[in-house]
Amino acid sequence: MSLQRAKQVLRIEAEAIRRLIPRVGRSFEQAVNLVVGCKGRVVVTGMGKAGLIGQKLSATLASTGTPSLWMHPAEAIHGDVGRVTKNDCVIALSNSGQTEELTRLLPAIKQIGARLIALTGNVHSHLAKHSDVVLDVSVKREACTLNLAPTASTTAMLAMGDALAVVVAERRGFKERDFALFHPGGQLGRRLLLKVRDLMRTGASNPVKPQTARVKEVLLAITKARAGCASIVDRRGRLVGIFTDGDLRRHIDRTPNLAQATVQDVMTRNPKVINADRLAAEALRVLREYRIDELVVVDGRRRPVGLLDVQDLLKAGF
Repeated sequence: MSLQRAKQVLRIEAEAIRRLIPRVGRSFEQAVNLVVGCKGRVVVTGMGKAGLIGQKLSATLASTGTPSLWMHPAEAIHGDVGRVTKNDCVIALSNSGQTEELTRLLPAIKQIGARLIALTGNVHSHLAKHSDVVLDVSVKREACTLNLAPTASTTAMLAMGDALAVVVAERRGFKERDFALFHPGGQLGRRLLLKVRDLMRTGASNPVKPQTARVKEVLLAITKARAGCASIVDRRGRLVGIFTDGDLRRHIDRTPNLAQATVQDVMTRNPKVINADRLAAEALRVLREYRIDELVVVDGRRRPVGLLDVQDLLKAGF
């Protein structure tokens, strides 16, 4: 019985989100325009469970390039509304649209001159009537057995808030480098901030040999560097190929006296390369796409300046 009830809750909440899709129209576009055009900050407010959803919306906006702060409506009517300026845009969340604290707060917001967006389940409510834009997040019923506890209604608010934040971020031209600026810690920061030059092997750890070298010399260089391959260059120092342990396995039976063979005869030509200023995350994508373990890092003249091994990326937390 408990499993059936859990599935029913999920169906109710999924339906609440599906019902939002046809409502995304002119009012949604107006809300986006207000937020994008806001010269101040986006102040988000709401009581109870709606307020918790509002905190998440404010955090999402802030992390995707829209300055935002959360304001508790009860604290606001006791002085915190002073945080709001005429250049701000206020987003108020209330399923009923009749929340006492918000109702008492509205006159101050209007007098300050901030624009107001309402996310409400009652488009005829006091909140809706005093808002510049109203986003309808009404639901048929809550998932709660008593149809009382905010469940489907807060899910609808969450989804509509996410839609608003994502569209605003895209309108602002928010890019990966911007995201990295606001997420410097943890794996996200590493993936978005680290460049190839931060992880590549250089100097003695980056074996480079001329194409006229013997395979034995190349293998000794690879072993000394504790690397998985060596970069092979022409007389001008430009990359012409690499020699890997895979090349060694492929030629060990079919090439007589392999150790004395010239490496240009058994190397892999035109290997995948990357620039030192590219993101490490991009290097990982190339390694995965082509199912290879090493990337030669080259400069503008195609001279090998480093070596990036998949193990280097794993150690960095990718």
